[in-house]
Amino acid sequence: MESFDLKRHRIMLDFTAFVESSADNRLPSHNNTRIYDAPLIGFASAKDPLFSDFKDSQVIGPQFIIPIDWLPEAETVISYFLPFSKAIRNSNRFRGLPSEIWIDAKTFGERFNNIARKYLVEYLTLLDGTALAPSLDERFISYETASNWSERHIAYVAGLGTFGLHRALITERGCAGRIGSVITTLKYKSTERNYKTYYDYCPYLTEGKCGVCMKRCPVSAIKKKERQKQICRRYLTNDVAANFAASQACGKCSVSVPCEYSRPLSLKKEENESIKKSI
Repeated sequence: MESFDLKRHRIMLDFTAFVESSADNRLPSHNNTRIYDAPLIGFASAKDPLFSDFKDSQVIGPQFIIPIDWLPEAETVISYFLPFSKAIRNSNRFRGLPSEIWIDAKTFGERFNNIARKYLVEYLTLLDGTALAPSLDERFISYETASNWSERHIAYVAGLGTFGLHRALITERGCAGRIGSVITTLKYKSTERNYKTYYDYCPYLTEGKCGVCMKRCPVSAIKKKERQKQICRRYLTNDVAANFAASQACGKCSVSVPCEYSRPLSLKKEENESIKKSI
């Protein structure tokens, strides 16, 4: 059982209040629908050896920049998961192209994610620390299938969750959402990781059970061992973007699946059955 930490708790309370009250966490064109529910927040030591492991070409690659290379005096990496609200998730259950509200939630949701990153940087600065958000830094580079800072992998180190067959991060509040992070010179106790491998929260990759995300993918890009990025990307570019003004989002594999809004093992049997029937 993780011990209580007042400093971390204060940040978590203030950041949660910000997310829940911000007018930017709404979609005015869709009856002011809330984009995200309350966030999950995790903390990791900037010197955690797992960060160096990400330079392996079998994980991310040599282009990955470790925290202390972004900020030499870094002590802590703070990661957060923003789960999509029920209204956003419910809109995207049907087969075929994604819903219009899902597309807008991705576009405006990432805009809010950037606002959230800036909020944390300013918040930590007011506490006399130095902070930066790598995804907003001029050194950040996003390649075709990877980048030099992976929000999902950072969240893994910070104890927020593990990867699924669909390669989304599965957290205690599911996989349907967005992730952000900041690096700071302030020191906070690391969040305990309640897992040992990259895939502990995925029942298909650990026990051979589930695999619902494979059935949900509209172009069968998710196979028994992995998601084939090129098939997924072609669909986003050729089909989704052609119908939604160049927007590229799908999300079918992250809704109507057992890991949509919680860890699969925490779901009751009847809830699992209900999700399967909606596929």
